[in-house]
Amino acid sequence: MARDSQAALVALNRFGLGARGGAAGDFLNAASDPRGFVKAELDRPNGMLLEAPGLQSTPALAQTVFAYQFEIVQARNAAAKSAPKPQAPVANATTDIAGKAAAMEATDANATMAPAETMPPPKPVPEPPNVIQQTYRAEALARLQRARIADCGFVERLVVFWSNHFCISANKGGLARMWAGSFEREAIRPYVLGRFGDMLKSVEQHPAMLFFLDNQQSLGPESRAGELRKRGLNENLAREIMELHTLGVGGGYSQDDVTSLARIITGWTFAGRRGQLGTPGTFAFNANAHQPGAQRLLGKTYENTGVAQGEAALADLARHPSTATFIATKFARHFVADDPPPALVAQLRDVFGKSDGDLKALTIALLDSEQAWQTPMTKMRSPYEFLVAIGRLLGEGRILENPNRVLGGLNLLGQPLWSPAGPNGFPDSNAAWAAPEGMKLRLDISAQVASRSAESTDARDLLELVAADAASTETRRTIERAESRQQALALLLMSPEFQRR
Repeated sequence: MARDSQAALVALNRFGLGARGGAAGDFLNAASDPRGFVKAELDRPNGMLLEAPGLQSTPALAQTVFAYQFEIVQARNAAAKSAPKPQAPVANATTDIAGKAAAMEATDANATMAPAETMPPPKPVPEPPNVIQQTYRAEALARLQRARIADCGFVERLVVFWSNHFCISANKGGLARMWAGSFEREAIRPYVLGRFGDMLKSVEQHPAMLFFLDNQQSLGPESRAGELRKRGLNENLAREIMELHTLGVGGGYSQDDVTSLARIITGWTFAGRRGQLGTPGTFAFNANAHQPGAQRLLGKTYENTGVAQGEAALADLARHPSTATFIATKFARHFVADDPPPALVAQLRDVFGKSDGDLKALTIALLDSEQAWQTPMTKMRSPYEFLVAIGRLLGEGRILENPNRVLGGLNLLGQPLWSPAGPNGFPDSNAAWAAPEGMKLRLDISAQVASRSAESTDARDLLELVAADAASTETRRTIERAESRQQALALLLMSPEFQRR
């Protein structure tokens, strides 16, 4: 039973999002068949998709945000018009005596009027509700609800991994914040168990990614638009495609390759508020901005076939051996160890290459590997995983109704939702999340959670749900010797069985 319990802990923590409280029975189910418990989520049709009332498509959200921005301008213009007019300047010393007398008469004649300082100020013109922030919170709530109720949470972990790999930042601006959730729902979720090449194309053509990395500003120097506006390439998207999304640093490309790819994907943009290139908020190819002529990338020539030129380049990048190595290493590092076993990386690399980037095959290869189950659990849960695990354990099946507390905790712990500091995403190492200051903040959060929940829970009972007999003797004794129920719960949430995966 001890071996099954240890495997159950690996199943729930390394691959899932932790055991749920109440009568879910997650630990017992995982202990009876650890691999089967995790794999069960992979066979549910459309189990990776996320649909919830009120969530809209990227084009619909574009229409909403453009209308909202127009309303803001209108409201501010109306407020400016209703503001009190500045008073006329006081007459200077050269004003003639007759003018002064006339002014005094006018003052006397209007003596019955209310003094200006006692007149009520004009009513402020209210601005419309902030639909950008409302949308962001609605998307966050839907994601958190799914993570909280999932049986194992492995598919949600896959979504988070790939969303961080192909990250954008909601802090880029209104459009990025509006689209952060729809980007994940449309460009990531449908492909987490599909083909990497399909995900790559979907991501790089999504308006959120094009906006985040400024490709709508990139013009072919010899294109009609480039010559007219005297502007040229923006290499942001091309560089990150090669450095962060496919080949990786040291993947065999040069600066000339980055420039070539930037030329190849000129014209990749999204339709704006005027809809000149299509429905606002949809991917568009602007032929007038596309660099004419053939381009040479990584030793291969791509003829000028419009948007298909870039799609062909992406397909080849997805199949490149360096991409297989980069993805396999990053996948194993995320789920297994900061320094993953070389044999595991080699196995995943081979599966990725031979299956043409089949991500379900890659995922199953990870789960079938003995090293993925036997490597010690030394990785620290990320702040997102930590807070979701708390909600699963203490939620007792209740539906989360407000994301604010979790979003605030993520901000405090340094992992604000969909808002990494750069295009390389959030870090995925113990050095990032196990620093002393970060652990102190986790303790503060654990104490706050315990102060709200300790009276209705017993940490000793929760330990059985979290780890059962896989819990160490030291953890059991620490919880049993706690001075209060509140302290016991806080200690459980800070225990290695809860923090590590």
